[in-house]
Amino acid sequence: MSAFPRRTVEHATCLGCGCACDDIAVVVEGDRVAEAQNACALGLAWFGDGRVPGEVRVDGGPAPLERALARAAEILRAAARPLVYLAGDLSCEVQRDGVAIADRLHAAIDSLAATAAASVLAAQRRGRAAATLGEIRQRADCLVFWAVDPAARYPRYRSRYAVDPVGLQTPDGRRSRTVVAVDVGPARGPADADRRVTLAPADEVDALGVMRAAVQGRQGSDDPRFQPAVELAHELARARYAVIVADAEPLDAAPADPDRAEALVALAQALNGPTRCALSTLRGGGNRSGADAVLTWQTGFPYAVDFAPGYPRYRPHAGAAALLAAGEVDAALVLGAPASLPAAVAQGLGAVTAVAIGPRASAAPCRPAVAIDTGIAGVHDGGTAFRMDDVPLPLRPALPGPREAAATVRALRERLEA
Repeated sequence: MSAFPRRTVEHATCLGCGCACDDIAVVVEGDRVAEAQNACALGLAWFGDGRVPGEVRVDGGPAPLERALARAAEILRAAARPLVYLAGDLSCEVQRDGVAIADRLHAAIDSLAATAAASVLAAQRRGRAAATLGEIRQRADCLVFWAVDPAARYPRYRSRYAVDPVGLQTPDGRRSRTVVAVDVGPARGPADADRRVTLAPADEVDALGVMRAAVQGRQGSDDPRFQPAVELAHELARARYAVIVADAEPLDAAPADPDRAEALVALAQALNGPTRCALSTLRGGGNRSGADAVLTWQTGFPYAVDFAPGYPRYRPHAGAAALLAAGEVDAALVLGAPASLPAAVAQGLGAVTAVAIGPRASAAPCRPAVAIDTGIAGVHDGGTAFRMDDVPLPLRPALPGPREAAATVRALRERLEA
């Protein structure tokens, strides 16, 4: 029997993936997480035991917090071309202060949204027919998983939203729905799909164009390679509520055709003529969708913003990785968990003077000049986070952390504004 009293925090929000499941019951014993009930394997790994380091380091050695903040402010003020990067596991409140710091420093600012750049840019060019995950759960009767099986990277997507649950217009759950898997090369849909369509990667974008033409009643293609896709287009057009599910952040090992995102948007828009269709784009965890929302709210742009001219300028093809690779940056402020950094950004930060504030910042591979460990949003820190469908959710922390990210970043902001 445990020597520590057990308590349970109900309705905690997990940021292990973009599903941001908010039905987690976190059981705490003493100063650690003993259980995360309802969490999937990703969620269990994300909560862990709730313990994080609480170090403050300056130039590799331990230091008081005030000295670390003073040194961080000194580095950032002296920079000719600073960069602010919003990494994972931060609340929207901390992200907002990060934007304010970038504005104050006339810095460039970027976030994990760059990993979904193709989808973001496609939506900007064409708009997007989207839906909340709740609407998909309640109404969708035909789901097409386009070159993705959520089971690996978004384990509860199917059980909570897209296939299994009973909905208002899907009273029999899975039996009320038709599930189609579109396999593109090695990227496969769910194994238990009702039917499958197989495409070669080189044919994918053309197939999407042929499907759109078929939905619009125009002559598509007589090529036998595309006939299964044409049949699928007609099936989608006959559905009451169709959903196309695609991964907005495909793995680097199997990059999608850069034109796929826009072709998917166009198909979903066309299907909204004969029926209702939504495009559901899957996103990773750590509140990266929140970073998009905060940056858009504060600057008008979702990522890759540059304050160097004295006002926000959008540079979607010159984000953090490109700036670091070109040697433009001489100092960087990384807010959030360094472990979530894309490989190209993490590598580039090794060549500049960096300040890192966030969960496990002291373990950052770029060896920052200043590292301040904080709690994790949703585990130790409260605030707001966004689900992959841009629905904001409250964060209910279960444990006290070493220090709050919000208070620490706000203190740095105040020093820079003094």
